[in-house]
Amino acid sequence: MKNSNTFIGVMSGTSLDGVDVALCEITNEKCKLLSSYEHPFDADLKKEILEMIAGKTTLKSLGELDYKLGSLFADAINTFLKKENIEASSIRAIGLHGQTLWHSPEGDYPFSMQLGDANIVCAQTQIQTVADFRRMDIANGGQGAPFAPAFHKFLFANLGKNVAVLNIGGMANITILDEEVLGWDSGCGNVLLDYWMSQTQLKPYDKDGEFASSGTVDETLLKLMLEDAYFIKKAPKSTGREYFNALWLEEKLNNFAHLSEKDVQRTLLELTAKSISNDLKDRDISTLIVCGGGAKNTFLMQRLKEFHCCEIKRSDALGVDSDALEAMAFAWFAYKRVNAESVELCSITGAKKTSQLGAIYG
Repeated sequence: MKNSNTFIGVMSGTSLDGVDVALCEITNEKCKLLSSYEHPFDADLKKEILEMIAGKTTLKSLGELDYKLGSLFADAINTFLKKENIEASSIRAIGLHGQTLWHSPEGDYPFSMQLGDANIVCAQTQIQTVADFRRMDIANGGQGAPFAPAFHKFLFANLGKNVAVLNIGGMANITILDEEVLGWDSGCGNVLLDYWMSQTQLKPYDKDGEFASSGTVDETLLKLMLEDAYFIKKAPKSTGREYFNALWLEEKLNNFAHLSEKDVQRTLLELTAKSISNDLKDRDISTLIVCGGGAKNTFLMQRLKEFHCCEIKRSDALGVDSDALEAMAFAWFAYKRVNAESVELCSITGAKKTSQLGAIYG
């Protein structure tokens, strides 16, 4: 018999380092993680996505990538179910974020594009799937991101005031848990750090920030980067790999060819830490809860602690797996949608009204 409280969340972020699957038991009072799994991201598929974001695409390749990603997400879910010996019939619904290819919430024709055909996920898993979460918020005048702050409120509102949540994935987003919840993307999280490591050290990321810690901050380069319009802009705001990417970095490095690879890495880590710190410095924060892949970067966490006198702790210390938190969020969004409940995002994304988010497949 189908358990109406059991949902799966699937998240593939801008880092393209894996597909996170989270099995959750959800009620109006709690979202309990039952089990989680990280599915490998195919290297050729990652390359194809990055080339498409860089502008090398056709309608045919776009459609084919949508299919490939749908198959990848379905395979991730089915592998997880087999591994955990779980019957698909016991799952109420899947919350599928999809892979963001382009996020452009401003301008004359605002949109946010996530690929990964939910029809394929539904057909191959035989589980009702909820997807396309972001576009209704944009249709109502919002940024379509970040969405995590609404879930952070659900999880951590009982901690009281003066609490902030920092999620560091490819991008970094901040949640201020106050009477009115606020949230925005502070800018680049791991995306430029990972890119520079892949190009110069042939490694996917800088474990514990060791390579960055061996370098020295170039203050002139850091100042130039922090003067970028995105960092100066006030919330609500959101961004993605279509903005913070190889081209952005290469333009900033035009007059800095003399810098060593380790000094660039150190300066990029300082950029992530400083842009986050700048967004928090005028806030009365006593506790900062950190989640996402960046929470594991020891040197980055050290720099954040040096910038802030507040208590900084990973969400794991509060019983919430920092690696699974984003996937859990989309299990919760699926729960909200199948129960026809709106999600309050107006104070976060700038939307003119609350919305039921996502379309139901199957």
